[in-house]
Amino acid sequence: MNKLFRFFARVFVIPLGLGLAALAALAGEMPFDKPKFDAALAQGRPVIVDFSASWCPTCKQQKPIVEALLKETKLQPVTLFVADFDVEKDLKKQLGVTMQSTFVVFKGGKEVGRSTGQTQKQAIADLFDKAL
Repeated sequence: MNKLFRFFARVFVIPLGLGLAALAALAGEMPFDKPKFDAALAQGRPVIVDFSASWCPTCKQQKPIVEALLKETKLQPVTLFVADFDVEKDLKKQLGVTMQSTFVVFKGGKEVGRSTGQTQKQAIADLFDKAL
């Protein structure tokens, strides 16, 4: 029985766990990373960039809404990159972002929506759904 269990774990459980871990690494929230962002866009994955600042009261209002939305099953394929508004100057220029609390949504490698200053959960959910 012990050999059978080890065989089962080696053949099924461990690869499944590694596969799920790899999938989780592709989705969810992460700090902005240009190579990962570029790769996600090139692969056509659903991507959202959240331009946020630690001093921004609107960003603070958005944060719990975003966290709740990202827990929804339908948004699991989405990768949300949190870009520090005060640091990511090149990205702001590239995407034409002039204000913190801005979301930029991509589907199939193309921008499909954006919003600035939005704090209504349903409006943010509708925007995020455009990535799918």
